[in-house]
Parts: sequence; structure tokens; C-alpha cells
Amino acid sequence: MTQKLAGHLLVECLLAQGVTHAFGVPGESYLAVLDGFHAHAERIQFVICRHEGGAAFMAEAQGKLTGRPGVCFVTRGPGATNASIGVHTAFQDSTPMVLLVGDVASDTRDREAFQEVDFCSFFGPSTKGMAKRVERIDDARRIPEYVARAFATAMNGRPGPVVLVLPEDMLTQVVDAEPLPRVEAVEAWSDPGALRRLREMLLAAQRPLVIAGGGGWTPQAAQALQRFAENWQLPVGNAFRFQDTFDNHHPLYAGDVGIGINPRLAQRIRESDLILALGARLGEMTTSGYTLIEPPRPQQKLVHVHASAEELNRVYQADLAICATMNAAARSLEVLTAPPTLSWSEWSAAVHADYEANLRPQELPGEVDMPAIVATLQRHLPADAVLTNGAGNFASWVHRFFRHHGLAKGHKTQLAPTVGAMGYGVPAGIAANLLTGRTAFTIAGDGDFLMNGQELATAVQHGGKSIVVLLNNGMYGTIRMHQERHYPGRVSGSQLSNPDFAALACAYGYVGVRITRTEEFEPQLVAALAREQGTLIEVMLDPEVITTRGTLSAITEAALTRP
Repeated sequence: MTQKLAGHLLVECLLAQGVTHAFGVPGESYLAVLDGFHAHAERIQFVICRHEGGAAFMAEAQGKLTGRPGVCFVTRGPGATNASIGVHTAFQDSTPMVLLVGDVASDTRDREAFQEVDFCSFFGPSTKGMAKRVERIDDARRIPEYVARAFATAMNGRPGPVVLVLPEDMLTQVVDAEPLPRVEAVEAWSDPGALRRLREMLLAAQRPLVIAGGGGWTPQAAQALQRFAENWQLPVGNAFRFQDTFDNHHPLYAGDVGIGINPRLAQRIRESDLILALGARLGEMTTSGYTLIEPPRPQQKLVHVHASAEELNRVYQADLAICATMNAAARSLEVLTAPPTLSWSEWSAAVHADYEANLRPQELPGEVDMPAIVATLQRHLPADAVLTNGAGNFASWVHRFFRHHGLAKGHKTQLAPTVGAMGYGVPAGIAANLLTGRTAFTIAGDGDFLMNGQELATAVQHGGKSIVVLLNNGMYGTIRMHQERHYPGRVSGSQLSNPDFAALACAYGYVGVRITRTEEFEPQLVAALAREQGTLIEVMLDPEVITTRGTLSAITEAALTRP
């Protein structure tokens, strides 16, 4: 075996796991790893980001797109704490990810050395923590073991993030170790007895409904889910921000089960007598604050299928809990024999009709018609385009009106943080384009963009391209909406004084344009799709247009007249 620096061995271990891109901000604590990237530059690219939060979001997007851990490198202390937003996102979104943190040297540990942090305590693994596992590598010879375990832990069961801490003196040790082989996720199969019980429950139901989402879905699993739904004529809703799990154009699609849920779909969930939750945690956003499905014992019969045994019966006591990965579960369900006739065909048709009706927009004021903007996106974006967003009311326009073909057609097409983290969309879109070469479209708000807009420079440096539509209404819109509901007319802390976003985009190397009317949008989008550079289209949105269903004034008036 050839002797090498431990930092070089670490890069070779990533290559053995199939990693082609790593995202990060450089730090003196892992110079030996950076030298390893230089040595293997033809096989792996280190994407130089402008902020650790943006780098971690890019790695999280990588995990969502590929199903294998996204990789992020940061330095100790401030670097790791900045990156924690991406780790928390990966945890709540069930996304495989590995964060590698350069740390203080071993001989200065536990003295509050420069930028020292106790990472085991900070990222501490638990059901309320940020990581599935946190480990420190003190012996360079064991780097292959730790890396392989990190990848296995990140992928198996409920996918999630793992943190590896790298003392800088360890990385400069000379070792003769070799990488371990590539690890694959382990498939957990449904118990045949549980499948028989599920079939009995379906046959006894009158108003069944599927909610699909969470991590671990593949195109094959999504296609198997579609065949299962067709065999049993089951309406399928997608969990919050997993809208590409089931084809939105399918006649059995029920809509997205998340923030701003179609009121009719919410009522259908309440009326259902059997909920089949596939992969979804059934968290606060998917259940509308735990009201659509009430813990600990729901009014509806509940079948909960999840890859993690620890997740099952943790919040909801299910009538039937099945521990299985989504690929295995969907393939088991698609061969579950359905009877010749089903009593709920009219129910399924009505649920889909509710979804179609929800696509008809309400009339709202202003010179920009956002449903028309989304319809333009639907016409011009390629079917395999990746749509990304951060957190804010602005995202509700694509959540409600854009229709994903998604995984059933072979591609993941939505990257969105179920954790509700602002600033996710811009770096996620850049990562999607760099990793896949596909069209990456990001919708952002003015406040959301300013969280990580600097990553446009990362895109330009690495030859990436995304299209950003930035809705500028001069405020943190979601907060202002809640303010008017609870403290009407008392505006505090939610106003924004913004830069010239079009000019800012140009300064980064993007093309920046501003529009004020609906009819100006289509030619700018067509031009953006055609050019090699990335483009930011700033849309000046009337502050009154605060949600897809109503105005700011209407919210204020309702609050003021409330008894």
C-alpha cells in the first residue's frame, strides 16, 4: 500500500463512495484535504461556496437529488455553526448528508482553543437533534471505517445527516490505509402478514386516501406507487414539499398536503376512514398543526409505512405500522391484489376534482398576475427542470399552481425545505444545475434571496446556471401576514429596504432584469432559457398580493372585525 497524507486518503474514500462534487468554504483546519482535492481534481470537484450555510444547502440538495449523501466541508467553530442550518434541514427533510468539519488540533482540545466547539454536544444525535451521528476521527488509519459508516448511517433507515469531525493534526498524518468499498442502502421489506392486514383494511374502507412523501423515494418506487394507486383506484396526496412523489397530472392526484392546503382536500382528509401514509413523518406542516390527523390516536384508521422503526408509533399510534424502505414498500404494494370492483371510485374522482378546482385562481389586485406567471413557467420549463425555493409566502404560487410530473417520469423535480429554512432556493438551484446539467429554476422572495444570494458568484465561478424569479414586495411577507392576523395595523420588524436586485445580479455575473407587468415576463423567461448565463428576473409584486387566496387588507380587516 502506498503511503499518503490522511487528507488525501479522506478524498480517496469519498471517491470510493461515488462522490463527484463536494461543497464547502475552505479553512486552514483542513488544508490537507484541500490538497487531496487538488491531487484528484480530474475525478472530484470541490465547489467553492461563499458561505457555509449556502454550501450546506447545496450538499443537502445533492442528497435529495441523488439519494446518496451530499458532502459538505467546513472549518471549525464559525464554519460549522454557519453550516448547521443545512444539517438541520437534512435532519427534518430526511435527506442523506455528510458534513465534514475541520477541527482544532488534538493537543489543544478541551482548552477552549481558537474556534473550538464541542461538536458532539452541538450537533448531538437524538430525536430532537440535528444529526443522526456525530463522530471524531482521531486515528487516521480508521478514516475508511468512519467514512463508510457515515455513508451507511446517512442512507439507512430514515435518511439524514452525519457529522465527521477532523482534527487538523490527524489530517497531516502519513498512513498506508486504503478506502473501503462503496456502501449501499439496505432495503427493509414489508412483513407479509402486515400486507395481508393492509389488504383487509383497504377492503373494509369507504373513503381511503394515500399521503406519500419523505426521503428515500426513487423513480422505480414512485412508478410502483402509481401502479398500486391505479390497481386500487386510490387518491394520492403528496406530503409537504414532496410534490414530485406522485405525478400531479394523474387522474388520481389529490394535491399537496402542506402549508396553504386546499380547504377541500383538508376536509377530505378529515372525512377519510383510512389514511395510508407512505414515507411521510406526518409532521406539523403536513397535518396542519396536528389537526387533520390528531395524535396520538387519529380519528381515521392509520397505516403508517416508514423506513425507520424509531419513527413508527413515535407521534401517532398507527392501526398498522410497517417498517420498510420506500422502494421495497412500493414494490410490495403494487402486487397487492385488488378486487374486481371498488366502492370508492366516486370518492377518488371527487378528490381529484377538488384538486382541479383549486387550480382556478382567485382574482387579486396589481399589474402582475402570479397564476399567469406560473402558467408561463409550466409552458416553457422542460419537463425535467428542477424547481427550488426557500421559505416564504412567495413559494405558495408554485406549490399551488405548478404541476410536477416528477419521480414517476424518472427525475426528482422539486427541492424545497420542509424545515422551512429561508435562503435554501438559490444554492439548491445552483447545486442542481452543477450536478445534473438540467434546467434549474428558483423562486425567491426579497428577504429570502438576501439570505444566500451571494452564491450566484459560486455559480458563475463553476460554470453553473440557474434562473431566479425574485418576487419583491418590500417585506418579510409571511411575518407581515401573521402580524396583520394577530396585531393588525401594528407593523414592526417586517419592512425591508432593498437593493437594486437586477443590478446586484449583474455584479455577480448573472443577467439581471426587472419587470412590473405580467406580459413582460414570458419574453424574459424565454431569453433566460436560451442564454448560457444565469438570469435573475426581479418581479415587482404588489404588497397587497400576500397569499394565493387573499389580500393583506382583507387579512387586516378580518382581524379588526374579529370578536
